[in-house]
Amino acid sequence: MDSGATSSRLLVAGDPDPVLVLNAGAPSAFVLLGDHAGRQIPRRLDQLGLTKAALERHIAWDIGIAGLGARLSVLLDAPFIRQVYSRLVIDCNRFPGAEGSVPEVSDAIQVPGNRSLSPQAIAARIAEIYQPYQDAIGKVLDARAGQRTVVVALHSFTPSMQGQGRPWRLGVLHRNDSAFSSAILARLQADLGEALVGDNAPYAMDETDNTIPLHADPRGLDYLELEVRQDLLAGDAAQEAMARWLVPHLHAALDATNMSE
Repeated sequence: MDSGATSSRLLVAGDPDPVLVLNAGAPSAFVLLGDHAGRQIPRRLDQLGLTKAALERHIAWDIGIAGLGARLSVLLDAPFIRQVYSRLVIDCNRFPGAEGSVPEVSDAIQVPGNRSLSPQAIAARIAEIYQPYQDAIGKVLDARAGQRTVVVALHSFTPSMQGQGRPWRLGVLHRNDSAFSSAILARLQADLGEALVGDNAPYAMDETDNTIPLHADPRGLDYLELEVRQDLLAGDAAQEAMARWLVPHLHAALDATNMSE
């Protein structure tokens, strides 16, 4: 396993590009993001010392988001920009250097390949994986200057965490500063009930979040950080069904915020 003691490129021949952009110039008001949609590990990191089974778990990626985002991209005619590499390599929804950016432990699972990393090793992950993803988002958003845009960060959550069940089907994460988030939350709760749609649950949007503050805030854009429970995205049919169910809710919330502006 290469812990980065020597200064050289992290990604080598055969490693995929770190970013996948679908439908880049699409006209929809929505720009979809998948910070944790991928689970690839660079070849030089030797699976971070983890088993294949561990890398299929929620600790490595947001299960189902790659498929959900791709389907929403088609149904909404919207761009979808997603990370290809695992959040365990570097978490693109954390500021570089922040706690959890390169986790040594995730949900009680030790990540051997993240122990005692050199500054050069961390810098390589930032330069070759984190930064290209952020640059791709910025490029798509800048090309839409003057166009109505809502940044939608798609995430998924495990049905049980540390032995505790999670009853929510979806969660809307926000900072009490988003008209669109308030509108979609109201519509989802009206459909499913307040008990099944979390308001800043199972997570709260806070200072640890990176993508929305980095891209939406300086451009003055509204946003949504949406969490979907992973068992509702288990397989192609479930992802398709969730995408088709979400589309009218997203459109309705957009229409409501259009009228209020």
